[in-house]
Amino acid sequence: MSVWEVLIGQDEATATLSHAAADAARSLRGEPAPGMTHAWLITGPPGSGRSTAATAFAAALVCPEQGCGDCIPCRTAIAGTHSDVEIVRPEGLSYGADDTEALVMQASMAPSTSRWHIIVVEDADRLTEQALNRLLKALEEPAPSTVWILCAPGVEDVLPTVRSRTRHVSLRTPSASDVATALQQCHGVDAAIAAFAARASQGHIGRARALATDEQARLRRHEVLRLPLELHDLASCFVAAADLLAAATGDATALADPLDAREEADLLRAYGEGADNASNARAKKLSGKAMKDLQKSHKSRRTRMVRDQIDRALLDLVGFYRDVLILQVQSDVGLINEEMRTQLSQVAVRATPEDTARRLEALAYARLQIAANVTPQLALEALMVRLKDPSLKAA
Repeated sequence: MSVWEVLIGQDEATATLSHAAADAARSLRGEPAPGMTHAWLITGPPGSGRSTAATAFAAALVCPEQGCGDCIPCRTAIAGTHSDVEIVRPEGLSYGADDTEALVMQASMAPSTSRWHIIVVEDADRLTEQALNRLLKALEEPAPSTVWILCAPGVEDVLPTVRSRTRHVSLRTPSASDVATALQQCHGVDAAIAAFAARASQGHIGRARALATDEQARLRRHEVLRLPLELHDLASCFVAAADLLAAATGDATALADPLDAREEADLLRAYGEGADNASNARAKKLSGKAMKDLQKSHKSRRTRMVRDQIDRALLDLVGFYRDVLILQVQSDVGLINEEMRTQLSQVAVRATPEDTARRLEALAYARLQIAANVTPQLALEALMVRLKDPSLKAA
């Protein structure tokens, strides 16, 4: 299976990147290679597969056959263990200038086993302005064998000076039918569950995979979609906000705890932790500052995870009210939450399309607040009050 087969519904982007990989091989033979360049910007909506596309491209560049998917270079590049493919995931709320400076220095090193040294930066929109400025010189004067691949939701999420020095590849939201087919073929999911997950995820591939394969993910989504039906008074608004925040925090904790434990154990081993108490005590003493820095990074990552989980829940609520609006205006567009048609209809008859539009605006405003690091509890409480009474104006 070639590395490109994991890209769902991205034929145009696949053609561009595969052509670039072929041209990269030609350039090594001294032949013309107009399709290849040293810096790329891959954009697309959440869940469209930006990171997957970047990793597939990196694998194709180090593969002797431009992305066969079976050779050791392909497999190690996709797994993130290839010595010449650096995959950078800004795990906190931002990625600073010092981190970028170290990355630029690392990128200047010659490749060890292949002809290219590839730096994939996922979520490049999380790089601070200072960090992006540090990156500029590396993009302007790249090492001969270095390839940068930046990923971001949109071109406007990086500085104009950065995007002017990169070649842009845009991904689109894959269709529900494409996602459903991929779930069936790649994960052996039942056709009905695949169709539900593809529709409910609104084209977010990772979310679709979770909904198709994890019953707990489906149950949590159902609990979120019950919230609009339970907003009866002010007290219920505060309860709903607290419940949503608690669920997001619990999900983030479940994801973060094993990562934190593994990274702390790795750090202690690097400082000499062994089988006896004396070496363990010495390792903890020597690693003191490094451990504090690591725990600070863990705290930032956990905060980001909570906010990401909240945003996912808010997107589910956007889908809920989008369906309500469709029923109110009697459109023949399909519903995202077809299985909840009865409940959606009940909400639709108790409100006007204008009310629903205001609720959608409130959700959009809440997502902006969460992205801007407003205290989640306050943002969610204000949101629930506005969902209950859409005539209220945002502060």
